[in-house]
Amino acid sequence: MQQALKNYLVVTGGYWAFTLTDGAIRMLVVLYFHTLGYSPFEVAMLFLFYEFFGIVTNLVGGWLGARFGLNRTMHLGMLLQVGALLMLTVPDAWLSVLYVMLAQALSGIAKDLNKMSAKASVKQFSTEDNQQGLFKWVAILTGSKNTLKGVGFFLGAGLLEWLGFRGALYTLAGSLAIVMLVTVLLLPSEVGKMVAKPKFTQVFSQIPSINWLASARFFLFGARDVWFVVGLPVYLYEVLKWPFSQVGAFLALWVIAYGFVQASAPKLLKNRFAGAESGGLATLWAFLLTVITALLPVALASTESPMWVLIIGLAIFGVVFAVNSAIHSYLILAYSDADKVAMNVGFYYMANAGGRLAGTVLSGAMYQSYGLEGCLWAAVAFLLMASLLSLKLPRKALQTASGS
Repeated sequence: MQQALKNYLVVTGGYWAFTLTDGAIRMLVVLYFHTLGYSPFEVAMLFLFYEFFGIVTNLVGGWLGARFGLNRTMHLGMLLQVGALLMLTVPDAWLSVLYVMLAQALSGIAKDLNKMSAKASVKQFSTEDNQQGLFKWVAILTGSKNTLKGVGFFLGAGLLEWLGFRGALYTLAGSLAIVMLVTVLLLPSEVGKMVAKPKFTQVFSQIPSINWLASARFFLFGARDVWFVVGLPVYLYEVLKWPFSQVGAFLALWVIAYGFVQASAPKLLKNRFAGAESGGLATLWAFLLTVITALLPVALASTESPMWVLIIGLAIFGVVFAVNSAIHSYLILAYSDADKVAMNVGFYYMANAGGRLAGTVLSGAMYQSYGLEGCLWAAVAFLLMASLLSLKLPRKALQTASGS
């Protein structure tokens, strides 16, 4: 148990370091390239490959993790992120849309290799056999990750002002390289490997509950990114006239608070938690989020103080979204056998990345055509789909593919 806890803490620490750079590079790219004259839609396009290659990476990465070990896929992700950061340090004349898209593609591959590896490892390292214990460990990992991603937003905006674009990138790349070397030395190399070498055709889940959950996840995260990735930061900068540091700080505080709520979800839901039978809980919270999101564009259209509508609305949205995400992150592990967890998590996060891709592209397009209110109505449509798909999740004791 002591060794398992040590491994869990090492994985969590490495995931934290990676997440800081991931949040920072997102804010650096959005803010810096907007100042270079990129339109909201062009800024969204910079992340097109980031999300697209995340889809491919999760599909292939789960298979690689099961075949070669989650330790190796996690460190490969860190190495690629260092390369992606250094790619953007070239002179401005080199920073064409295509070049930045390629750098973001590398970052997207890195992010999803790292995320898939860290979350699948929780199933291996969990020191408690009961489902409440598993829910607690995955909620802590996921919640703390999102808190650190919020810190990364603030870090990216702050470093942009203090060190400039390239100084920030060098600082982030050097720090992550050091963390990568430390985790290579501390983690066992066989984590997550299947005893029997899996075939590539096995990456597609044969478990109906995982397929329904992945479909709901697609629309859940598309609903967040359709207004959060491009529309919101550009609105704060252009319409409300906030400086870079204030935009970064606001988004950072939101994601930090969101992470705290996500980490606290097991306590918040303690009396309603039903283990792998928690499909009804996922449906309830998805419908609640749909209603809350629908109220935001209505309030924005009828107020002369959009800043307060956004601050209060984002706070409520963040709490409910965090609980939704925590339930989903637990359920994918609950539905998976230990030796197949890498491939199931990879498949599930492929759907997550697909939703983020759709949300990111729509975020720029909807904001440019219909403003922030249009982005929010698109989010409502996505959330309604997530809610309806959640109705298919199991509400009775689940049998996994192996019959365990």
